[in-house]
Amino acid sequence: MSRLPDPIREGLARGWRVAGGPHGAVPDRLACDVAIVGSGAGAGISAEILTRAGLKVLLVEEGPLKTSSDFRQLESEAYPSLYQESAARKTSDKAITILQGRCVGGSTTVNWTSSFRTPAATLDHWQRHFGLQRFGNDELAPFFEQAERRLSIGPWLLPPNENNALLRRGAARLGIATAAIQRNVKGCWNLGSCGLGCPTNAKQSMLVTTIPWALDHGAHLLVETRAERLELANGRVTALVCVPASGEGPATRITARHYVLAAGAINSPAVLLRSQAPDPHGRLGQRTFLHPVVLSAAHFDGKVEGWRGAPQTLYSDHFLETQPIDGPIGYKLEAPPVHPVIFATTVTGYGREHADLMRQFPNTHVLIALLRDGFHEQSPGGSVRLRGDGSPQLDYPLTDFVMEGARRALLSMMEIQFAAGARRVLPVHELARPYLDWNEARRAVAALPMKPLLAKIVSAHVMGGCGLAGDPALGVVRPDGVHWQLQNLSVHDGSLFPTSVGANPQLSIYGIVNRLAQDLARRMGGRDAILA
Repeated sequence: MSRLPDPIREGLARGWRVAGGPHGAVPDRLACDVAIVGSGAGAGISAEILTRAGLKVLLVEEGPLKTSSDFRQLESEAYPSLYQESAARKTSDKAITILQGRCVGGSTTVNWTSSFRTPAATLDHWQRHFGLQRFGNDELAPFFEQAERRLSIGPWLLPPNENNALLRRGAARLGIATAAIQRNVKGCWNLGSCGLGCPTNAKQSMLVTTIPWALDHGAHLLVETRAERLELANGRVTALVCVPASGEGPATRITARHYVLAAGAINSPAVLLRSQAPDPHGRLGQRTFLHPVVLSAAHFDGKVEGWRGAPQTLYSDHFLETQPIDGPIGYKLEAPPVHPVIFATTVTGYGREHADLMRQFPNTHVLIALLRDGFHEQSPGGSVRLRGDGSPQLDYPLTDFVMEGARRALLSMMEIQFAAGARRVLPVHELARPYLDWNEARRAVAALPMKPLLAKIVSAHVMGGCGLAGDPALGVVRPDGVHWQLQNLSVHDGSLFPTSVGANPQLSIYGIVNRLAQDLARRMGGRDAILA
């Protein structure tokens, strides 16, 4: 048992109002001022601000309440307990694996702490194409500043681990610029297990910041409770119906003055679809974006040990900034953490070939490229639909336009890895094999068929589906986050974004939702409130 302080268990001992799962039965009826579905980035920010404004807040989370005492840096425990579908959620054609959190704190509990403001080029595009005039860089800056201060977002002052340092060394030899990533940590132990839950509470996720603050000041949290549907009448939500996530037990009916969907960019559209919410322009669940990610692994003579140390501390936007935002798809380069289970299940191959890859695991370096989708007509994103049992499913067509970007990204990453001194490089593609020099690799990848299920695609950044727009024909919600057709319903999560962001989205959600939540608190007649 860890001897470190555990703020969640201490809060429960102080009498936090938590129900569901092991915390006791959920009453069949509840009432509040604001019912929030979810507990991730948008939900946590909203919960703190609305509670600060004196409103009675209730959060509904489908996943469990886990604490730092539960986080033992073990993949075998973390993926089944903290991720949607045990970290194996996939698109309908199985071509893309999606990582999303499913626990109190949502993806902020398991992300890798990378914190970027929404790029100015993305905001300019939103203003020009979606009527979001108030979403300029200067208008949003104060809200980003508040979020950065509240969540201790700042420069990482320790040297990068070898996995990141190789990105910088290889890129520098090719004249490609890299820069440091800001992280939301305080007193970080540099353990490298951010994706498995932070055992020291250094990561300033919603689990240890906004949600404890809200619970300490009267908010109510339901866990292991699924938001099933909204009841609607006369252009308003009249109730939120929830059921136990286990499928066993009675339903709960929650009534509120206002409802906030913040369940993420697959589950928020799904709640609206199950509720048969009005959708006169056919926008609900459409334009769902992923930052489709391709990977390149490389072997070095020296140890890399990509599981040690801060997971992502350097990046390159060279391939985003050297072409128009609405031109050929651009990509951001990062060096992810490398843990054995997720690595073994992501790289291609089997048998002796796969065993050989795993024997060289300590000397393995990995780069990822995040493709900036949604800015070109041939990159329209995917759509969320419901299966027969009401669960959500994402269709995401990997168009030739997107896959040609994936090919260019593989080439860029391999060239950087060879420049850094890689002994051999393996682009993660079913028909690829390890290549011993750059010329061989370049010829081979140029000839690879870039097709779904052959090129390995993953994602941890689901965005869109309930897009913001200044015109109801272009989006699901208004620029203030309120649903165009349901006047007491807001959306406060990454499903708001009308395109992908072009950067890891957690700080975009914090900053934009910060403003929307402050506006909502003011309209509901609560006190003005800002993040502390």
